[in-house]
Amino acid sequence: MALFSDILLTVDFDRTLTNSVGAVPQRNLEAIRYFMENGGTFTVNTGRSLPQSGEILRSVPMNAPFLCYNGGLAIDGENIIFQYPIDLPLEETLRKICEKFPDLNVDLHGLHAHVGFQPVGCWETYYAARKHNYFLAENSKDYGPFMKINVFGELRDDSFYQVFSGTPEEVARVDEAEKWISETFGDKIIIFRAGARVLNVHAAGVSKNRAARELQKRLGKRILVCVGDAQNDLPMLEGADYAFCPSDGTVADRFPNVCPCDDGAVADVIYNEIPKLLKR
Repeated sequence: MALFSDILLTVDFDRTLTNSVGAVPQRNLEAIRYFMENGGTFTVNTGRSLPQSGEILRSVPMNAPFLCYNGGLAIDGENIIFQYPIDLPLEETLRKICEKFPDLNVDLHGLHAHVGFQPVGCWETYYAARKHNYFLAENSKDYGPFMKINVFGELRDDSFYQVFSGTPEEVARVDEAEKWISETFGDKIIIFRAGARVLNVHAAGVSKNRAARELQKRLGKRILVCVGDAQNDLPMLEGADYAFCPSDGTVADRFPNVCPCDDGAVADVIYNEIPKLLKR
């Protein structure tokens, strides 16, 4: 049996596998290859949508189905392993949110595209630069199953990373939206706070932990190890057999720490932490 044969390792992407400006440190890529070459099973478990994930699928080596939409979808190439779309009427749901919070941005994340419901400064530039499929909604058009509703604050340039921080007033407005959406749509949805000024709304029951455990069961792996940094990673981290957090993560006070994301946090887990736990 190879060194890591019993282990499924699932990691968040932004600010866990990547550094603080969105690039994946070479140290992490080398560590992932080493892990897989020695029998380990690895995948990314991200809140990003499938249309947003081309960069991940092109650049990150994986040998297990890719998990995205905060656990709402598992996909292996073109083959959907499982998916959990939101069970709400699309037009009515989005109209209510947009009318209640006209100062916030709302877009829909489907399997093949993102659909906007109002023009957003910088957004088209952002998507065009990253070759994502994005367009503004047309009334009464069927966009197929929707996996995530993204509600977020003002974009002041074409980098989405700015929504990870904000003024107290901006953050409070997103707090208000989180409370209202939860109360209005009840047991049909679950909300993850992906950043200070961004909400991810999913079908009830969706979580990174549910997806990771379902994948673990399908693959027959004995140990689940997870790495994440943010609020939307909490279910995955709390539900793992072993969980780790970059020391600069927003939930770093709750889990064993590895180095900051800029220094290759996932590599730290592979090279230093997993060998320790295998000796227990």
